[in-house]
Amino acid sequence: MGEKISLKIDERTVHGKKVKSLRQQGITPGVVYGHGMEPLAVQAEAGEVRRVVTAAGKHTPVNLTGAKRRIAMIKDVEWHPTKGGVIRHISLHAVKADEPVVAEVPVHLVGVGESAAEKAGLVVLQAIDKIEVKALPMDLPDAIEIDITALAEAGDKVTLGDAKLPENVEFVEHDSGHHDDEEEEKPSVTDLVVANVYEPAALEAKNEAAAGDAEAESEVAVEGEVEEATAEGSAAKTE
Repeated sequence: MGEKISLKIDERTVHGKKVKSLRQQGITPGVVYGHGMEPLAVQAEAGEVRRVVTAAGKHTPVNLTGAKRRIAMIKDVEWHPTKGGVIRHISLHAVKADEPVVAEVPVHLVGVGESAAEKAGLVVLQAIDKIEVKALPMDLPDAIEIDITALAEAGDKVTLGDAKLPENVEFVEHDSGHHDDEEEEKPSVTDLVVANVYEPAALEAKNEAAAGDAEAESEVAVEGEVEEATAEGSAAKTE
């Protein structure tokens, strides 16, 4: 974890449409909620809210000071639809320091440009850029790092199993819901491929194929809409 991130909050007495006046004063409305507590309407200086959201994301605990001293995770941020960088509302989930939480953290590749594969002109393509982990709030990592310097040839890959997790941090396993064969070994989250090595030509062909599939789906959708519109028009004429 990096440096502690703090946000000073004040209890909010303005609600509903009246919060517009707060925003005009450079104040962002919000709410703090959590297990065993009544939701608390709060407000904070807009610039500080933007700073905290940028620094913490949804995977770093925030130390709330002021009206309530708590540890919280950012759960939702409502951005202004047209004014870039303007936050209309923030929701914070209060957590306990001694109880594990689940958070989505970034996945970073270490050694980009240094692998034998890249030096040979091959392409390393990252497949996933975030993953859920479970840990105590103050043990949540800023990111999961995976070294790719050992990648050497097309077809090589790294998985989450290649990550060196910090102490007291674990990946979150998700049940697929399929239980047809209980004896069949179930895939683990650590089997997820994080990055693959491709020949440039093979990657280009793959991208073209994906673009072609998307175009075909779009054409089918348009044709369906045209047929539906024609059918509706014919029905209207007969009525």
